[in-house]
Amino acid sequence: MIKKIFYFIQALVIYFLFLIGFVLGIKLSRIFFSSLFSLLGPFFRSRKVIEKNLNIFLPNISVEKKNEIITNMWKNYGKTFIEYIFLKKIKKQENSIEIEDEADLSDIIKKKYPVIFVSGHFANFELMSMTIVNKNIKLATIYRPLNNIFLNPFMEFLRRKYVCKNQIKKGINGVRKAIEYIKQDYSIALMIDQRVSEGDNVNFFGKSALTTTLPAQLAEKFNLKIIPVFIERTNNNKFKIKFFKHIDPKDYKSKLDISSKLNEILESMISKNPNQWIWTHNRWK
Repeated sequence: MIKKIFYFIQALVIYFLFLIGFVLGIKLSRIFFSSLFSLLGPFFRSRKVIEKNLNIFLPNISVEKKNEIITNMWKNYGKTFIEYIFLKKIKKQENSIEIEDEADLSDIIKKKYPVIFVSGHFANFELMSMTIVNKNIKLATIYRPLNNIFLNPFMEFLRRKYVCKNQIKKGINGVRKAIEYIKQDYSIALMIDQRVSEGDNVNFFGKSALTTTLPAQLAEKFNLKIIPVFIERTNNNKFKIKFFKHIDPKDYKSKLDISSKLNEILESMISKNPNQWIWTHNRWK
């Protein structure tokens, strides 16, 4: 009961913030909420987790550099938060997203074969699936529902309406649903940068981390290529999305080798722009 009351109050606050964003418009909202989150973020309980993660990422990191990354992370977090109510606008502004294509998306579009798109929580991570759908690639995306029962329905509505209509909840039933989509030649998109309850312990920045094996399992079972995707927010609040050259499961001896390669690629993405990865998740718990 107490948890429900907390979630209800939390949802009211968030809906009120969304209302403020709606009144301000997207440009002013990005400025306001990046500042708000950078001011309030350090007071959240996740501060210890963030610092622990950064110490694993860069063992000799200076206090100044650590604070710089944390501040910029919260600024990006604030922008991403308020951009949910502007997803319709962002979806229509195709010129706001610059695409670097090493994966030959045109071949996927032409031949209509399914692949697995993987990424992490970079910049505005919802734009990966949005961009793929805008390219007319059949897609289903795997997601983790919010714990807040008063907020989750609205967020799911926004994702289905403006990101990807085919949303799959994480879990055993979600895996079955993903397989059904693959058999209908749908590609699958998912985030692979967070700790999972079941998986393999794989090296990640020099330390063992429980890592999802789902991309490797699906790739091996259905002979699917895996395409890593990296998203960056530019200084003018536009975005760059890079589709990496595909990973072919036939080139690897085991699922563990595939998962290790994906973690290596994630490391390179985070290292390229640590300011825009969400460090709040307890990745090495």
